[in-house]
Amino acid sequence: MKTYAAYQAMVEEALPRQLASLGSIPEPLHQAMAYSLEAGGKRLRPVLLLAACDMAGGSLEEAMPFACALEMIHTYSLIHDDLPAMDNDDLRRGRPTNHKVFGEAMAILAGDGLLSAAGELMLSAAVRMDDQRGVRAAEAILRRAGVTGMVAGQTMDVTGEGSEPTIEKVSYIHLHKTADLLTAPIEAGLLLAGASGEQVRAGTEFGQRLGLAFQMVDDVLDVQGDMAVLGKTTGKDAEQGKLTWVSVRELDGAREDARAQVALAVKALNQLDMDTNFLKTLAQSTLERVQ
Repeated sequence: MKTYAAYQAMVEEALPRQLASLGSIPEPLHQAMAYSLEAGGKRLRPVLLLAACDMAGGSLEEAMPFACALEMIHTYSLIHDDLPAMDNDDLRRGRPTNHKVFGEAMAILAGDGLLSAAGELMLSAAVRMDDQRGVRAAEAILRRAGVTGMVAGQTMDVTGEGSEPTIEKVSYIHLHKTADLLTAPIEAGLLLAGASGEQVRAGTEFGQRLGLAFQMVDDVLDVQGDMAVLGKTTGKDAEQGKLTWVSVRELDGAREDARAQVALAVKALNQLDMDTNFLKTLAQSTLERVQ
């Protein structure tokens, strides 16, 4: 297993190369896509995919197109989230949001382009394999990013604004809008490594618990976080009437529930006969994050 920084560096080096591998993209579109894709960030999702694959004895070279595709999907979702019709944000990763630089039309196309590019990268990699591992990994990622996954959560997030918050509503939003895209890399990474169904199920539970804790902490940071450190606007959730964990459990309750979810995430990893220390440490660090 490598360090987080090592996996992150691998992703940073591979992203522009993977984007270029798709061929000649019209320059305005390429510029808008690259602006958001190469803006830095934690690269949490591709790091999770590489780490899960590595942990199970898989090939990082085979996994890299899927890791980069996942970051493209995450980035497309951020570009579209920031649009005036959605969350209407001016700042992302410490820089002006995509539509503020390139205009709304090009921002929409940049998001569309990144989502399409992700599918193309994964399927191109999958057809080069002599078994079904790549197809299964691509299906897991696209399913968790799609209409029963992330997009479902985003839909309930948007349509629920201003409504009475309940645990059931917020749980659904968090499980899909955030946790699905943190479960996808674990599931896909294990599938690429040829893990058993039981191992994939344990990894999936870990991802879901981690994702819930991550969003609970995110909800707390929107209230108490430092905008300069976060690199995005704070206080937006309350201003827009968002359904958050803080809105149903208040700050102390959200922190308590995040700790409980991390404990359950670690417990899920104990089912795996692998070196899971990397993922356990990462889960614990979720409770301490400031961005």
